Amino acid sequence: MFQVRIHGRGGQGVVTAAEMLSIAAFSEGKYAQAFPSFGSERMGAPVVAFCRISDREIRLREPIMEPNAVIVQDRTVIDSANAFQGVVEKGFILVNSSHGMANDLKNVTLKCIGATEIALEHIGRPIPNAVLLGSFAGLTGILKIESVIEAIKTKFSGAIGEKNIAAARVAYDRTLGGA
Repeated sequence: MFQVRIHGRGGQGVVTAAEMLSIAAFSEGKYAQAFPSFGSERMGAPVVAFCRISDREIRLREPIMEPNAVIVQDRTVIDSANAFQGVVEKGFILVNSSHGMANDLKNVTLKCIGATEIALEHIGRPIPNAVLLGSFAGLTGILKIESVIEAIKTKFSGAIGEKNIAAARVAYDRTLGGA
């Protein structure tokens, strides 16, 4: 089972990102589960969402304490949410940041990508969720970019859907290219 924890703030599409990950997994014939965890429901409040992906039925229902991957949609929550806590060996950390970060964790792959900048350029709004999912596909190889694109289409239609798809593709390409 591959477990993902997503950290961010209300209004950034954290819960939607987890849902799209699960939809992408379903489209590949996998089992998936997505659910949020948040306190006060207000714009800007810290939010955590979870997604499990497996080739077998998923019976677990508790929050993910030892993720295989962590996606951070807002760098400012890293310390207060202990975002990197519990990441498994050979795990992945994907951070929305146009600036690099020191990787103090052993045997964990850390990738920073300016997802907000890509979102602003392609979508016109600072919502990094689809961008980060494109990068996630390139970084982990757990899901195909085509599956992520199909999942984006289920959440966003028309021009906004196409813009999110374009942004996800850019992030995917940059992640694979190392830029």
